[in-house]
Amino acid sequence: MTKLHDIKGNAIYNKSISAELKENHPHGTREYPFCEYHMRYWPHAFQIPVHWHDEVEIIYVRKGPLMVEIDGQKFIGDDGAVYIVSPGVLHMMAAPETPVDYFTFLFPMEFISFQTKDELEDEIFFPLRNHTREFRPEVTNRNLLEKLIPILDELSEENGKFGTHRQIQVRIRLLQVVDLLVEYDQLEAKTGRASGGLEKEILIYIQDNYHEHISLAELSEHFHLSEKYMSRFFSERFHMTLTQYVNYVRLKYARHLLESTDLSVTEIAMKSGYPNVSYFIRKFSAAVGEPPLRYRNGKAVKDQKNRI
Repeated sequence: MTKLHDIKGNAIYNKSISAELKENHPHGTREYPFCEYHMRYWPHAFQIPVHWHDEVEIIYVRKGPLMVEIDGQKFIGDDGAVYIVSPGVLHMMAAPETPVDYFTFLFPMEFISFQTKDELEDEIFFPLRNHTREFRPEVTNRNLLEKLIPILDELSEENGKFGTHRQIQVRIRLLQVVDLLVEYDQLEAKTGRASGGLEKEILIYIQDNYHEHISLAELSEHFHLSEKYMSRFFSERFHMTLTQYVNYVRLKYARHLLESTDLSVTEIAMKSGYPNVSYFIRKFSAAVGEPPLRYRNGKAVKDQKNRI
């Protein structure tokens, strides 16, 4: 099983990381609900497990290969690949132990809609929010890619800029992206294929109970399934074991607490569901590459430098 490693030496907009597999918190802020992440993993393998959110997500691969799974469809993203994740769709990303460099852009449809009862709202924005229409996940048309990539490059180059002008420019570029996707027939009626109902229920259960002990037996009993079936289902759909997934969720929440609170390492270990602080420190260090306190102090120094 590959380990999730922290991103080193690269400016990233850090979202407030909650331990949610359905990411109920909005990306960005209420005033500016657009978020951009620049992910560079060098040279470690990594995996961002299955999750979903209510925003559209654009995945732009600068340097691959990046393994992407969207609604059960698997893709290998090489240099210049672009993928679109529609609202509410399960997806994950991973890479082998080779360098990978990619951007993700997340935004709710409300960010670029005009909030009026017009044809755009009726034919595009509302159906996407209501999950009756969705974007085709993989952009394969070369002409479309040639038009999309310069726009995505412009979005990535403005990373770190704020203000009203920036918001206007971002909205214009995102509308250009949607316009191109519609022009090249990338928007379709949602099909009847599996929408991840059981997967989402399992993730919600883990989210609600990650701070408690979660065993395969308890999870199987809760969903009235055999342990053998649950174990196989979990591995096939989430590409890791239950134990590995629960540990991922706990570490994600622990990082959020380290970054956003003054709680002690011991308190964070307990709140994150670890039986003792020694075990938490060992797991955190193995995944992130440094112990919790050093991670917190390093993060604080980096944030201070960014404000200067």
